[in-house]
Amino acid sequence: MTAKFHQVQPILGTRDVAKAVRFYVDRLGFALAFGVPTNEGNYVGLRRGDVELHMQFQYPDEMGTIRLRIVVDDPDALYEEYKAKGVVDDARRLLDTPWGTREFALYDLDRNALTFYRDLTRAESG
Repeated sequence: MTAKFHQVQPILGTRDVAKAVRFYVDRLGFALAFGVPTNEGNYVGLRRGDVELHMQFQYPDEMGTIRLRIVVDDPDALYEEYKAKGVVDDARRLLDTPWGTREFALYDLDRNALTFYRDLTRAESG
């Protein structure tokens, strides 16, 4: 019997759990799913739709840039939502890529890279 994979919950490092949670909740529209957002309660979960991210306090020497690609149904609407909240600017363009996606990217407060995308339809890509 082969094990079946169901989902993944990446753990993002942060130097300030409370500040990071406020950014994800207030600016990116996530909800706190579990945990206490303090550096003493240093492990939390955040959820938006079917996507769950975990976050944990890390010391600066433990930090490294994480890159996540998150599938969304409407990157245009999400881009406009984040632009209105000052999370993205004109330098972070929404675009159709040569590899067949419509996407945009941003960095969180700890320089974790988040790309939000959907696959282009055959008609859109060609």
